[in-house]
Amino acid sequence: MYAWLWRKLPGTARTKALTAAVLAAAAVAVLWYVVFPLLEPMVTLDEVSVRK
Repeated sequence: MYAWLWRKLPGTARTKALTAAVLAAAAVAVLWYVVFPLLEPMVTLDEVSVRK
């Protein structure tokens, strides 16, 4: 998968590395600001039950 992505990115190796870094940062930002806030109400971290 990474080799396919590397071949599809335009430019020299330096341009490809910069483009890949920008794409990775964009994916992290979408997860952090969109996906995780939507999923947060479904995850109950405050309710902990321990059985003995």
